[in-house]
Amino acid sequence: MSDPAWLHVTRGEAPLVVSIPHTGVDLVGLEERFNSPWLARKDADWRIEDLYDFVRGLDATIIRTTISRAVIDVNRDPSGASLYPGSATTELCPTTTFDGEPLYLTGRALSDGEIEERRLLFFQPYHSALKGEIARLRGRFRRVALYDCHSIRSRIPRLFAGELPAFNLGTNSGASADPALISAVAEILRASGQSFIVDGRFKGGWITRSLGAPAAGVNALQMELACRAYLSEPAVVGPQNWPAPYEEARAAAARAILRDAFSAILRWTN
Repeated sequence: MSDPAWLHVTRGEAPLVVSIPHTGVDLVGLEERFNSPWLARKDADWRIEDLYDFVRGLDATIIRTTISRAVIDVNRDPSGASLYPGSATTELCPTTTFDGEPLYLTGRALSDGEIEERRLLFFQPYHSALKGEIARLRGRFRRVALYDCHSIRSRIPRLFAGELPAFNLGTNSGASADPALISAVAEILRASGQSFIVDGRFKGGWITRSLGAPAAGVNALQMELACRAYLSEPAVVGPQNWPAPYEEARAAAARAILRDAFSAILRWTN
């Protein structure tokens, strides 16, 4: 059976799977239920596919969805349980933006049945693709790496205090990847001179937590980048200035660091 049109799988032969779950902007015909299409797309991981375009040259397997995270977030626990108890976050089918703005018009919120329908239509196929590609590569390699790509605005008071470090490496507090791999990537971040943290505010979402199984040869890392690493973030975002354009010159340093990180990951898997 072929993949649905919204699910893009580019198969490679290196022991590396790259997940890009939040660049989608397709609202699947639900525009009239949201307070505005812009709000429903506001929290996408903007321009990540441009920043990581070099990954295609690494013979990696790349999996991404064109569905907006406002429709369903494939990086949340499908049971609806919070990944960050006690901290503000968004749901499997978000009801607010990161800033707390209501996404749905009054009286147009989702029913439990609609949430389950979205889980079956969009969440389940994305995770089936991830698991299938990991299994394919795991059949050939003793160790496989899963790298989950994300970005977020540097300042979102509802989610975290102050300014987020430029590089936020998530490993589910060390449970989703081998310590040697985590150390190798962290050392590249440390040597870069850029601000970074390991398992800070963002420890890895459902993709990292559910699929990382280092004892079984599957090592999952999440990289949450502050958007300022590759574009200019306005002090106040609005429809007139967000998303901001990708800036090649600004992104050059981040791309160099990410290239080094991928080189380290592939050296370790091999």
